[in-house]
Amino acid sequence: MAKIAVVDYGMGNLRSVAKALEHVAPESVVLVTSDARDIHDAERIVFPGQGAMPDCIRELEARGLREPLLDAAGNKPFLGLCIGLQMLFEHSEEGDIPGLGLLPGRVLRFPPERMRDASGNKLKVPHMGWNQVFQKRSHPMWAGIEDGSRFYFVHSYFVEVSEPAIVAGETCYPFAFTSAVARNNIFAVQFHPEKSQSAGLQLLSNFVRWDGSADVRQDKALGVLDA
Repeated sequence: MAKIAVVDYGMGNLRSVAKALEHVAPESVVLVTSDARDIHDAERIVFPGQGAMPDCIRELEARGLREPLLDAAGNKPFLGLCIGLQMLFEHSEEGDIPGLGLLPGRVLRFPPERMRDASGNKLKVPHMGWNQVFQKRSHPMWAGIEDGSRFYFVHSYFVEVSEPAIVAGETCYPFAFTSAVARNNIFAVQFHPEKSQSAGLQLLSNFVRWDGSADVRQDKALGVLDA
């Protein structure tokens, strides 16, 4: 029976993520865990979280999970959610601290001077609520999800990638920012799939079936591309 580890470093309510995974993968064992052995033994890793990035990095290191997480990110299907996406990058403006450095780029706060809609009305930060995600590349994780589908967001910071090829999705608020990234066996999103109804559950279901590659031939097998 396949084992999925939801990494618990004390930041955020992870039970909703686990429940959503249990719903789409009843045949799998879903563990919310802070045990390095569970991360090592699991076939798939989900890295969620919420809160301030300095606190998240500190708690990850305090629990001895940094190295097990980095090791898993190198060889297993790996899904980052919300701040679990941001922590994969090199540096964050929040707290002026380094991230895990798995992906090239930095995390920036939404700039107050740019937070106006087309009519000049001030937009709120954090960016909170439903918004569209536009797929920027074919990927097995988008199987069965219509381009422009709406997902649920809660965040005050966004990633600015320095390698455009890893961008898998974009969202506008009020400018386009990266809301999904993909490289090798890593896929990560800024939104919360566990709170995003059918589109979010489809994404999690795709993760359970994903073999960790970005081969478009797998897209065809999952019904993303036209035959």
